[in-house]
This record gives sequence, structure tokens and C-alpha cells, in this order.
Amino acid sequence: MLGITDLKVGTFFELDGAPHQVLASEHSKMGRGGAVQRTKVRNLLTGAVYDRTFKGSDQFAEADIAKRKGQFLYADATDATFMENDTFEQYVLGGVATTEIMGYLKEGLEVDLMLYDGQLLTVQVPAKVDLEVTYTEPGFKGDTQSTVTKPATLETGLEVKVPLFINTGDTVRVSTQTGQYVERAN
Repeated sequence: MLGITDLKVGTFFELDGAPHQVLASEHSKMGRGGAVQRTKVRNLLTGAVYDRTFKGSDQFAEADIAKRKGQFLYADATDATFMENDTFEQYVLGGVATTEIMGYLKEGLEVDLMLYDGQLLTVQVPAKVDLEVTYTEPGFKGDTQSTVTKPATLETGLEVKVPLFINTGDTVRVSTQTGQYVERAN
């Protein structure tokens, strides 16, 4: 059983008979009222995101989520297809679950598949991914005296702000948590 202090970001737990994942969490102690945990959670079956506040005495069962290694195969207009590395079984994930990560998915990317009762619920991508710049305006030396960025379109269609020295054809490392440029990868 999990207490309210165990509800950290990324934790999977059962709530109202459905698996949920904690997206944000804040613990606060009241003077005489006891501790409360304010959380933002996602229902992994429906994709709904909502805020919940839990009291100090609340207990939760851990969600029976199987984490398996897999890779991204391909995507069409609405769905993304993944393959489990050990069994070569393919899973299709669509809708809300893919919109957040679609810009980071390129063919062959290693991911973690989160399965609940044999059904793919969500996919965790690496913290940073390397993507090729397909288009960006040329930057000229001496354009500015401070740090300035310019928009760049990456191979997946994702747009990020990059420094002036990045050119079309360069590979950049992008954070999947923030969606921002981290460094040049090549």
C-alpha cells in the first residue's frame, strides 16, 4: 500500500479501480489539520487529467503495471506502433497518449512500454533524444551580442529554438521533458 508521501511524480497507483499516474505532486502540512497531498493525476485508461487532493490517512494500492523494453516502429495519422523487444509483439497506441510524445519518436527509438492487463497504456521515451535539423534559417556571426535563438524544424516535425550556430543537417539533442534544445549531438 502507498501512503500520500509515496505519490511522487511518475508513480503508478490504483484509484477508483483504474490505474493512474502522478504528473505533479505537492505535499503540505497544515497547522492542526494534518498533512495533505495535492496532485495532478492521469487516468491511464481514459487519458483524463485532473487535480486531486488526498488526506494524510489515505492509502492506495500500487498499480500492476509491467514495464517492458521496446522500440518505436512507425506512425500514421493518429496512431503509433511499438514492438516489444523480447517477444516481438506489436502494440498500437493512439489518441491523447501519443500527442505528447509524437515529436520525439523516430524509427527504431528505444522506449519503455507500460502494460496493464496486457494492454499498452503509455510509452516512456528517453529523457533526451537526438534529432536531425531539417530546416533552419542561416545564422550569421556577429548578428548579436547576447544569446539569441532561432526556430528549427526537426526530422519528426517538432519545432524547437536553437542557437545561431546550428545549421540544417546538424543533429541536436532535445529534452523530452521540456521540449527544449539541450546541445549539439554530432
